[in-house]
Amino acid sequence: MNQVTDLAQAALSIEAGLPMRVSPLQPGQGLHAHLPALQQLVAEHLELSGGLLFSGFADVDVASFQQFAASFGHPLLSYEFGSTPRSRVSAGGVYTSTEFPAHRPIPLHNEQAYTTEWPLRIWFYCAQAAEQGGETPIADSREVFRRIDPAIRQRFAERGLLYVRNYGNGLDLPWQQVFNTEDRQLVEQYCRARRIDFEWLGDDELRTRQLCQGVAQHPRSGDWVWFNQAHLFHLSALDADTQEVLIDAVGLEGLPRNVYFGDGTPIEASLLDEVRGVLDACTIRFPWRDGDILMLDNMLTAHARDPFKGPRKVVVAMAEAYGQEGFQ
Repeated sequence: MNQVTDLAQAALSIEAGLPMRVSPLQPGQGLHAHLPALQQLVAEHLELSGGLLFSGFADVDVASFQQFAASFGHPLLSYEFGSTPRSRVSAGGVYTSTEFPAHRPIPLHNEQAYTTEWPLRIWFYCAQAAEQGGETPIADSREVFRRIDPAIRQRFAERGLLYVRNYGNGLDLPWQQVFNTEDRQLVEQYCRARRIDFEWLGDDELRTRQLCQGVAQHPRSGDWVWFNQAHLFHLSALDADTQEVLIDAVGLEGLPRNVYFGDGTPIEASLLDEVRGVLDACTIRFPWRDGDILMLDNMLTAHARDPFKGPRKVVVAMAEAYGQEGFQ
């Protein structure tokens, strides 16, 4: 760090931890006034802390959020092969956060850990905090990895995971929304390029299968992390009544989403209950304030969403795609 950057960071309040909290000492100052210092902080601390919370900066809106997220050297990504409903907020790569009903929590997860290509960086901007609830809890994925029972961790690491998804049956997202196209050939090209097995069923239904990692190693820090969405895709993520209704309607093979070990054998629900318990124990919460920006290393830090009451607007941007060849 040079003397100029030292002086610039001296104008900021910096609190260590996850997330590292950064705010201007002088009220009324915008992100742009501190951008070099903020970029330096990210370069030095993101892969140590796992995430930074920028709070108290003036005049933050969707446009300035987009500019801020795009200022770290990588173009913002489009949301492809998604598993949850989102809407594009701007043409520059800003989306709504997951559009699930307000009363439903979204468990901790790393973005797109159910596939073999994901963003390394993810930003959240709180344009309007909810009247009650609506936090974005986070967790250190390195700590989750360490706390998972070694026997469970070994099974996930050695066997990998097989994610099975069905689209077009009216129970989940249509394939046109997931792949951002109406063209079947483009869907097939996308799948072949990423080693996703696909099968067209009937007039307008699609089934995909993809073999993926259960754990992963960060490409720069070298840290091992718990990196999958088995606890979200598995049938046990649903309540017993919903499980029964879905199985009666479409059978196990037709479920909107499910996950198995990489060899196709079932994952015990009790095993995933243990995983959920570790995630709960590692959860970190902080209250949103209007104008806050949370920047996470997507491999090192998982995120979630608490239920909420009242209007809430949190948008997201992602960058720096990182891919693996697939679980071998």
